[in-house]
Amino acid sequence: MRFFGLKSCETCRKALARLRAAGYDLQVIDVRADGIAPDDLAMIVAQFGDAAINRASTTWRELSDLQRQDNPVALLAAYPTLLKRPVIDNAGVWHQGWRPEVRKLLV
Repeated sequence: MRFFGLKSCETCRKALARLRAAGYDLQVIDVRADGIAPDDLAMIVAQFGDAAINRASTTWRELSDLQRQDNPVALLAAYPTLLKRPVIDNAGVWHQGWRPEVRKLLV
């Protein structure tokens, strides 16, 4: 299982703890430190579209109106912390966020 998140994100830390407690072997990708590989970025945007962007984030609020109009792949490549997280790849089945429905499927 691959886990895309931020080590400083409280939601990501909670999700990681629950997934590890459930016995998952996790490959953790810190999007700030590690970035997002182009193939993964393309898959994330294919799966979640515009919803892959966290419009409530500090990074989003700091962008200009012109920057906000860029496509999601370009935005996430330039500003990986814009990713709405966590994003979890469970053997090709992708999940976004840590809402109750995601938790129910995974733990």
